[in-house]
Amino acid sequence: MTRRQLPAAAVLLLHGGREDGLGAPPPGPFNLPALRMRPFAHALRRALPGDVLVSAVRYGHRGWNGSRADPLHDAVRALDELRRAAGDIPVVLVGHSMGGRAALHAAGHPLVRGVVGLAPWCPDGDPVEQLAGRDVVLVHSPRDRVTSAAASRTLTARARRAGARSCLVTVPGSDHPMLRRAPVWHRLTTALVTGLLDRAPLPEPVARALLLPPGSSAEDGTVELDRVLPGAAGRPARSGTSR
Repeated sequence: MTRRQLPAAAVLLLHGGREDGLGAPPPGPFNLPALRMRPFAHALRRALPGDVLVSAVRYGHRGWNGSRADPLHDAVRALDELRRAAGDIPVVLVGHSMGGRAALHAAGHPLVRGVVGLAPWCPDGDPVEQLAGRDVVLVHSPRDRVTSAAASRTLTARARRAGARSCLVTVPGSDHPMLRRAPVWHRLTTALVTGLLDRAPLPEPVARALLLPPGSSAEDGTVELDRVLPGAAGRPARSGTSR
């Protein structure tokens, strides 16, 4: 890699997985959680200039695996490799479900400017101190039956008290796999990432929410989709909901 080819910024994508699973993720088209992130990668590459790297983090194991926190270490390893190759460039982590949890845990890395968590897994008691000074935008459907939108809302308030700039965007009528209303998820994620990297204006309702004082309530930091993407909150399109 030559100096001219080095990225000026990066987006790292972290797909979902399982609570437990020491086996390696299945290859190629059999890795459904990884496939779900491909449209996000395509949308981001179309929206971002060529000097912004968009890349997926590779996992060694399918699960979080308790205190092992395997995908966290995969994320940190990818960030370390990027730092060695490109220097101290700004990075936004985009993680879905288990990948959202890994992104939140890895946010203390020096390269990380912000996190976009898509239907993230946010267990009670997960640490938030590493989010201080970062932009944290979580996106969740109230109809999610796999991970909890309420837990995401609570985490944004805890993160704000710890020194993060945080908010939650709700996507009504969707689901955990992000299959219902998939184009909305792609558009919203692209708007958030390009804004957090200062490559486009951040949607104004999100920008205002990120400026809330530390003691603001979880409700104050929750933004509805139709305020972020006007006209996007119409009748949801029909689609499958299988994982």
